[in-house]
Amino acid sequence: MLRTALRNVLAHKARLLMTVLAVMLGVAFVSGTLVFTNTISEALQKSSAKGFDHVDVAVRAESRKDTGDTLGETPELTQALVEDAGRVPSAASATGVVTGFAAIADKDGKLVGGGFQSQGGNYWGAEDPRYPLVSGRAPRGEGEMLIDAQTAERTGYEVGDTVRLSVDGPVLEPEITGVFTTDDGNVAAGGSLALFDTATAQRLFGTPGTYDEIAVTAKAGVTQAALKAELDRALPRGVVETTTGERLADEQAERIAAQMGGMKQGLLVFAGIALFVGTFIIANTFTMLVAQRTKELALLRAVGASRRQVTRAVLVEAFVVGAVAAVTGLIAGVGIGAGLRSLLDTLGETVPAGPLVVSPGTVGTALAVGVVVTMLAAWLPGRRAAKIPPVAAMSSVHAQATVKSLVLRNTVGAVFSAAGVAVVLAATTMDGSDGQAPMGLGAVLLIIGVFVLTPLLSRPLIAASAPVLRVFGVAGRLARQNSLRNPRRTAATASALMIGLTLITGMTVMAGSLQKSIDKMASAAIQADYVVSMANGNPLSPDVEKTLRATEGVTVTSPMRGAPARVEGETEYLTGVAGRAFGELTDLTVEDGRFGIGGAEVVVDDLTAESHGWRAGSAFTVSYEDGARQRMTVAGVYEANDMFQGILLDTAALAPHQTDPADMRVLLKTSDGASAAAKDRLEKALGSNPAIRVQDKKDISDEIARMFTLMLNMLYGLLAMAVIVAVLGVINTLAMSVFERSQEIGMLRAIGLNRKGVKRMVRLESLVISVFGGVLGIGLGVFFGWAAGELLGTRMATYELVLPWARMGVFLLLAAAVGVLAALWPARRAARLNMLTAIKSE
Repeated sequence: MLRTALRNVLAHKARLLMTVLAVMLGVAFVSGTLVFTNTISEALQKSSAKGFDHVDVAVRAESRKDTGDTLGETPELTQALVEDAGRVPSAASATGVVTGFAAIADKDGKLVGGGFQSQGGNYWGAEDPRYPLVSGRAPRGEGEMLIDAQTAERTGYEVGDTVRLSVDGPVLEPEITGVFTTDDGNVAAGGSLALFDTATAQRLFGTPGTYDEIAVTAKAGVTQAALKAELDRALPRGVVETTTGERLADEQAERIAAQMGGMKQGLLVFAGIALFVGTFIIANTFTMLVAQRTKELALLRAVGASRRQVTRAVLVEAFVVGAVAAVTGLIAGVGIGAGLRSLLDTLGETVPAGPLVVSPGTVGTALAVGVVVTMLAAWLPGRRAAKIPPVAAMSSVHAQATVKSLVLRNTVGAVFSAAGVAVVLAATTMDGSDGQAPMGLGAVLLIIGVFVLTPLLSRPLIAASAPVLRVFGVAGRLARQNSLRNPRRTAATASALMIGLTLITGMTVMAGSLQKSIDKMASAAIQADYVVSMANGNPLSPDVEKTLRATEGVTVTSPMRGAPARVEGETEYLTGVAGRAFGELTDLTVEDGRFGIGGAEVVVDDLTAESHGWRAGSAFTVSYEDGARQRMTVAGVYEANDMFQGILLDTAALAPHQTDPADMRVLLKTSDGASAAAKDRLEKALGSNPAIRVQDKKDISDEIARMFTLMLNMLYGLLAMAVIVAVLGVINTLAMSVFERSQEIGMLRAIGLNRKGVKRMVRLESLVISVFGGVLGIGLGVFFGWAAGELLGTRMATYELVLPWARMGVFLLLAAAVGVLAALWPARRAARLNMLTAIKSE
C-alpha cells in the first residue's frame, strides 16, 4: 500500500501541483515571519547589549509610590552622589548621565530619524569613553554639540557646520565641534544622537545639577555583582536603586522580544488565515482524486485491502505532498525573511546589521505546519473513500449524496449559523471589552455555519445568474449547470474566496466608519483654527504658547498643560487651560451644569465624574505635586472624547504648583481663520521648526485618513496571500474538473460545440463560482463590520456606520477577475482536448 500511495503521488503530480503551491505559500508566510522577526529581534538585542558595555552598574533614583493625598516624589541624583559612587573601592569610574529628546533637522529642514528616535545626552568631560570621537573635540558651552557618525553620514554634516535643533519647542542653532561613534541601539536603528557638555544637557533636558542615571564601571577583576553590593552599602537607601549592566541588557532584550512578539503574532494570524484557506484546496483536491480513482480503490478493497489501509494510503499521499510543500515553503520563507529585511533598508527604516537567523524552531515549525495541515485536510476524503463498499464503488453508485446526509448537513449548518448570529447580536448589546470574546465566538460559529450551508446557498444564488448567462447561449447554460452539478465542490471552492473577502470587507467597513467618526469628533470638538504640538508627542515648552500669542494675527490661545495630582486617594491627571479662551477654542457637549473654568471652578468629563460620583456643584480637594491642597468645585460635566478628557482647570490655578510646566498642545485662533498665509506666519514665528506640527482641522483629518489608509493597505497586503491561495483553489478545481469531464467535453465537441464555446463554458463556470464566493464574503464582511461597529459605538459617541460602496464594488469586480484569470489555463486545456481521445476516456 505504501508503494501504491507513492506511485499515485507520482502519477498525479500535475493535479497535486496547486495543492503543493497552496500549502507552500502558507508555510512560506509562517517561516518568513519567523525568520524576519527572529533576525530583527536578535540584531536589536545584540545592538542594545553593546550600549551597556560601559555600564557595569547603573544607579537610578528610586521611585516612590503615591500614597493618600501625596504624590510620590522622585529623589534627585546630584553631583555629590556621582562622587560618592566614584569613591567606592571597586569602582573604576562614575559618570553622570543626562538624556532627553533632541530633534535634528537635516540640510533640507526635515526631521532626522522620524522624531521618536531623536535622542540627546551629555558628553562627560573632555574625553568620554562611551562616545569615542572620530573627528573634532568635546563641546564647550551652549552653542556647541557633537553628532553621531551615522547621522553625520546620512545628512552630510561635518565639523564646523551649524545645525538647527529643537528640544521642546524653541529652535537652537549650535555648531558641530565633533563627530563620535556609538553602539547605541536607537542610532543603529536609524535614530540620531546629539551630545552637549553636561551643564548644557542638564539645562536642556532636566534640572541643573542633577542626572537621570549614574553609570559606574568596575575595576579589573571585580564582578558586576560585587560592585553592586558595594554601591548598595555606600549609597543612601531609599534614595537610589542599583542594577547591573547584565541585568539592564537582559531587561532590554525582554522588551525587544515583547515588541517583536506582537508583530510576530499579528503576522502569524494572517499566515494562519492563508493556511486555513489552503485546507479547502487540499480537501477539494483529495476529494476529487478519490472520486476519480474510485474503481482503483474498490479493486484494492476487493483484493484484500482493509478500510484502514485505504485511509492510510491517502494519508501517505498527503504526507508526501505536505513534506514537499513544507520544504519548498521553508526555502521560500527564508527568502521572504531576507527580502523583508532588505525592504526595511530600502524604505529608510534602518535596522542594526546582523546575520539572517533561521533557528531550529523555525525549521521544525515550517515542516510540522506543512505536513500536519495537509494530512488533517486529507483525512476526511481518505476516510470517506475507505467507507465505500467495493461493489458500489465499481458501479459508481456512491456518487450522489444521500438525502439523509444532505438534511443532516443543512441542519447542522442552520444551527451553527443561527447560534452565530444570536451570539454576535447579543455581543453588540454589551459594553466595550466585555463583548469582544462573545463577538469572536459568534463570528467563528457563523462562518462555520455558512460554510456548511454553502452547497444549499449555491443553488438559489447561482440560479439568480441565469438571466445573465443566457446572453452567452449554450456555453452560459452549460456553465450554470456545471456549477450546480456538484454543490459541495462548488461550495468548497467558493468558500476559500469567501473567507478572504469577508475579512477584507469587514476591516474596510470598520476602518471607514472609524475614520469618519474620529474625523467627526475632531471637527465637532475643536473650534480652534490651529492645533500646535510636537511631532513625536513630547511636551512643548511654555515659551511656544507665549511666542504664538505674540504672533501677528493670533487672537486667542490656550495651552493644554498636563500635571499629576491626588484626588480622593487616587492619582488623576489635570489639564490646565486658559479659562475663558478655552471655551472659544472648543465645543464640548456639556451634560450637566455649565462650561465654566476659572479660579476654583473646574469641568470634568463624564467618565471621571461617574467614577467619583460627581455632578455639577460637587466639591473635592486637589493635592498638587508641590504638596499644596486646594478645594475645587465642579461647574459642569462634559462628554469625553479621544482629544479632551479628565479634569480641566485654569492654568492660573495650576501654574503656581508646577516646577517644570510643559504643554501637550496649544490651541489658537487667528483673525483671518485657517489659511496658507496664517499657517506660514505661525511656522515662521516658531523658527520653521521641523519638530513642531501646526495643524488645522483639515490637516488633522488628513492625518487620520493617512493612518487608516496605511493600516488598510497593510491589511490588504497581508490578506492578499489568502486571496492568492483561493485563486489557486479555483484553478485547481477547474483543472481537475476538466480532467474529470474529458469524455463529456469530447461529446460536446462532437455534437457541434467549438473550441471557443468550450473555453467560454469553463470561464463562465469559474466566473459564477468566484462571484458566488465574493457575494457571500462581502455580505458576511458587512455584517461583521456593522456588529464590531456597534460594539465600538458603546465607547465612541460619534461612531456611525459607513458602507464603502465603491470599495465593495471593487471587491466584487476583484472576485470576478479572480474567476476570469483562474480559468485561463483550465479553459485552454479543455479546448485543446482531442475529441476522439476524450470520448474514449473513462
